[in-house]
Amino acid sequence: MPKIIKQIAHACIFAKDLAETEAFYRDVLGFEVAFNFTRNNEIFGYYLVSGGDTFIEVFHKPEANFAETNQINHICFEVVNMDEAIAHIKSKGVAVREKSIGCDDTWQSWIADPNGVKIELFQYTGESAQFVGRDRVAHW
Repeated sequence: MPKIIKQIAHACIFAKDLAETEAFYRDVLGFEVAFNFTRNNEIFGYYLVSGGDTFIEVFHKPEANFAETNQINHICFEVVNMDEAIAHIKSKGVAVREKSIGCDDTWQSWIADPNGVKIELFQYTGESAQFVGRDRVAHW
């Protein structure tokens, strides 16, 4: 089988309070903000550096009832080569979205596991916000 996954790129979580969540990850675990996501000139999420090339992606979701919905939104794997990964996944009969460039200038695609867990696939570019910084305006 070809090696398609390089490592976990990030886990995405929802936060009822962005500032409280940032303070926890910064002050308790020592993470730093890599960049923010903005919408309508307001921060609604950010990336936290958790070590190496791995991150925690946080989005504001104040209305979430975490007793009914899981605060972990998805897991993201960095792939070695997006085109090869998509071809391999398709060959296994699994539905996969075509690749697209996200607002963070990173190639992405999406699949789901048999339980419905959302899995994002990532291939970084030379302009990926995870490494060059700069806040990004979300277009979704």
